[in-house]
Amino acid sequence: MSTVPMTRRERQRQATVDEIVEAARSLLSEPGGLSLRAVAVKMGMTAPALYRYVDDYQGLLRLVTRDIDHETAAMLREARDSQPEDDPAAQIICAAVAFRRWALARREEFALVFANPLAAPAEGVEDLSDQQTGYVFTELLFRLWRKYDFPLPDVADLDPLVVDALAEPMIPAKVDDLPEEARTLVWVCMQSWAQLYGVVTLEVFGHCDPRIIDSAAMFRSMLSGQALLLGISAEVDRLAPLIDAWLGRSD
Repeated sequence: MSTVPMTRRERQRQATVDEIVEAARSLLSEPGGLSLRAVAVKMGMTAPALYRYVDDYQGLLRLVTRDIDHETAAMLREARDSQPEDDPAAQIICAAVAFRRWALARREEFALVFANPLAAPAEGVEDLSDQQTGYVFTELLFRLWRKYDFPLPDVADLDPLVVDALAEPMIPAKVDDLPEEARTLVWVCMQSWAQLYGVVTLEVFGHCDPRIIDSAAMFRSMLSGQALLLGISAEVDRLAPLIDAWLGRSD
């Protein structure tokens, strides 16, 4: 699909917005933290000039979180693509470990994106779902199911509120591509993400024994549980060296 080229003025505006986002991200790890005033100072702008590009603090947060999320998704796709396309089990392992490694190295950014719920994207900003972190994982889970055909929950066994949520799920994925009989795969995706996100969040905020974090023992245990949930328990022995190799990476 063709797109209309931006005008010179639009390119200049976008360049300034990109610079604002870059300045805001650099402030996340500084003592004063992120604020509109701090961004304006960093940019050498007055506050009124900054408001020509962002409406308020929440608008700034939406721009920054979108930028971080898209950058993280690109990193996860790179990890995914380090493994053969016909091996989604290896792909999802590499993506999960890469996500943990990024979160531990970029704690402030992780906290902003994944511990700061924002209901709506920034006004005028296209929400490119295939560039979202969650999209990478849900698509990998769909690939896993198509290859391994693991059993899915019976809709009759689910809480009615869960069933309602599955009718119009709010997750970053092309759920319309799923056959109706596989709709409960969305519930498996939610459970899988909750496990990964839960363990990584505990590690990022230091809410467990530091020795457990350093050894990645809880993370490894979570991956074993995921293997059972996702029908790839038979692949655990094959994937163990890959997990060790990716956990040992320091990029």
